[in-house]
Amino acid sequence: MTLPLMPKATAVWLVENTKLTFKQIADFCGMHPLEIQGIADGEVAGDIRGEDPINAGQLSREMINLCEENTQKKLEIAASAREYLDGKGKTSRYTPRARRHDKPEAVLWILKYHPYVPDAQIVKLIGTTKKTIDSIRDRSHWNISNMQHKDPVLLALCKQGDLNIMVKKFRPEDADDSKTA
Repeated sequence: MTLPLMPKATAVWLVENTKLTFKQIADFCGMHPLEIQGIADGEVAGDIRGEDPINAGQLSREMINLCEENTQKKLEIAASAREYLDGKGKTSRYTPRARRHDKPEAVLWILKYHPYVPDAQIVKLIGTTKKTIDSIRDRSHWNISNMQHKDPVLLALCKQGDLNIMVKKFRPEDADDSKTA
């Protein structure tokens, strides 16, 4: 099941504005029913403002009404929100200004340890440009003398799972696992 974007804020709104059971709200938000009860009692999330899941496109009013009438029914996230959360409606990631200088070092790391990965995949994974990759590869990057190889996962520029999938997908058949470990 896909969870809402802001589960606690969504839970606050559902507790305040619906007649859903604690279990229904907890199942939808990925929380424990006692935590939902704490929200209802004002002991938990007192400083969190409720987020309307209907306006956010996560739920429909009809789904909430059905679940209020039948306490055994579970809330289901709207199809449009499911596509977004599953990555089909994904937008580009924002990289804070303080982290942008780390991208060339992450590219250098990938080029050193996984030279077989295509540039287009590096662009997609790290969020850099082909021009930056080319300048690092031919050692004409303006800061090449000060750059060090840094793992993009440790720099928080990508997820380990995404990196593993990319490496596995493009690793040559004759590459030995003991060399890259």
